Amino acid sequence: MSKRDFYEVLGVERNAEDREIKKAYKRLAMKFHPDRNREDPQAEEKFKEVKEAYEILTDPQKRAAYDKYGHAGVDPSMGAGGGGFGAGNADFGDIFGDVFGDIFGGGRRQQRATRGADLRYNMELSLEEAVRGVNKEIKVPTLVGCDECHGSGAKAGSQPQTCPTCHGSGQVQMRQGFFAVSQACPHCRGKGKIIKDPCRKCHGEGRYQKTKTLNVKIPAGVDTGDRIRLAGEGEAGEAGAPAGDLYVQVHVKEHPIFVRDGNNLYCEVPISFTSAALGGEVEVPTLEGRVMLKIPAETQTGCMFRMRGKGVRSLRSGAEGDLLCKAVVETPVNLSDEQKDLLKQLEDSFNGAETKLHKPKAQGFFDGVKRFFDDLTS
Repeated sequence: MSKRDFYEVLGVERNAEDREIKKAYKRLAMKFHPDRNREDPQAEEKFKEVKEAYEILTDPQKRAAYDKYGHAGVDPSMGAGGGGFGAGNADFGDIFGDVFGDIFGGGRRQQRATRGADLRYNMELSLEEAVRGVNKEIKVPTLVGCDECHGSGAKAGSQPQTCPTCHGSGQVQMRQGFFAVSQACPHCRGKGKIIKDPCRKCHGEGRYQKTKTLNVKIPAGVDTGDRIRLAGEGEAGEAGAPAGDLYVQVHVKEHPIFVRDGNNLYCEVPISFTSAALGGEVEVPTLEGRVMLKIPAETQTGCMFRMRGKGVRSLRSGAEGDLLCKAVVETPVNLSDEQKDLLKQLEDSFNGAETKLHKPKAQGFFDGVKRFFDDLTS
């Protein structure tokens, strides 16, 4: 009986990449594994067929021979030099180990050094620093690569040796029947290397604790919640692996005068009773200095004045926000008897026939109150 096309067996195209072939193989190996199909006598044959197709198509030389000559190109009996597949030499434990190798972190892959951990530094800034930008010096305790052994962990002049137990893979397999489960090698603790003569400075770890001093440039316009990434300033990796990153988390402190909302600033501006009634000018603070704000006559409490371009320049777009000033009419305090008499005379002058002209809001409010109670009693 003629063999099926290997690409057809795995259900992949002829130009499929290795990762596609491996993915298809894992799916079919789990589907047809004899341990999962004890009631199906055909499952073992299908499993062997899948395994053979996988072994041929993942070997570059065998795949090239198969693509050119077909099954004859990989048949050992034809002298093609391909690795044959016998019905009696299938090691189901090895195949099942390959299927689950990625899950248990093992298999036959070489153990890779671990990249260093990322770090976070919380930085508090004043509003002025956040708006204008600033350079800050910070101290960060972290793990740094050992400069004596250059991260190897071995004493100068020596090198780590391949672990004789796991042969450098960092993993050992526990087998039971068809199942193979990988776990970290107890001899080298999963590193794949052992150090017989450790470095005196780092004691064989390849890195040690140190407090680094860094200069951080804070760009103008940052706000609470923004992060600044310093590449490679995190913890050093194991066995000379790349270091992680440092993330500077920004928090802007509350300001005694201004409240920030995006790129706009808000503040309350107290104005005198006479300035509100007659108009005038009042000095207003900005982050760039003091400016004069013109107050029109008859200004009421809560009136908002916009000063364009006096807010915050956007970190991303460069657009400038505005300063919004809320007028708050200040009631006079600590009045003298003469001042009280003058205000009483002014108040009496408002209570004539033209009250509505002088107190439009008050008159409208009391008219509304009167209608409300009239509706309740009607």
